[in-house]
Amino acid sequence: MEESVLLVKKHLPESFEEFLDMGLLKDGIYKRIEYAIENVFDICAILNADLKLGIPGEDEDSIIHLVTHGIIRSEMYEKLRTMKGFRNLVVHRYGRINDEIAFTILQENLGDFALFKQAIIEYLNTNAD
Repeated sequence: MEESVLLVKKHLPESFEEFLDMGLLKDGIYKRIEYAIENVFDICAILNADLKLGIPGEDEDSIIHLVTHGIIRSEMYEKLRTMKGFRNLVVHRYGRINDEIAFTILQENLGDFALFKQAIIEYLNTNAD
């Protein structure tokens, strides 16, 4: 997750115009952010299973279990739902992505990955057996 986010940060330009002209590099940014989001949901699923929080039917259930058991806050739940929506857009509507909206989302929300990591580390440090 971290490696992908760092690569996106490194290559994400400051202006939308630059982003639009990136060609394959822009495609790589989309792929790396997709991968980072999938890593987040893999971590949620692993925690859900290891902590025996219940059997999730889908990714959202894993997140709900983490909130219900105090592992993440509801604010993080909303951020994760937004991530999942963005990932679905990138994966399923790739040819029709609004690059301007995607660029804004990337600029404004890359920090959510660090917040997620921090929340999980804090929980694990507090609840280490």
